[in-house]
Amino acid sequence: MKTEISVVAALKAAPGMEAALEAVIRPCVEASRKEAGNISYVAHRDVNEPGRYVFVERWASREALAAHEQEPHFKALVAGVAGKVDGPLSVSILSALD
Repeated sequence: MKTEISVVAALKAAPGMEAALEAVIRPCVEASRKEAGNISYVAHRDVNEPGRYVFVERWASREALAAHEQEPHFKALVAGVAGKVDGPLSVSILSALD
């Protein structure tokens, strides 16, 4: 049974907070890529919607994602986006159709 999952998460910067938000995102991306259960972790800027950021992640399992959510760099990201975003974070956890 295949346990690999993908995560697509998106958030929108509050007006004028793009640089501050990116400064919070970048350290989490680098640290997340080093986690044992991480396969891929890429943060993107939306070219059609300025200020919107989309994370595309691949994890070995839901357990690996749960472990990621306990890491200090993930908790720093969650705390660091406060006051810098416009609206809630959108998260989809996906499994591939085989």
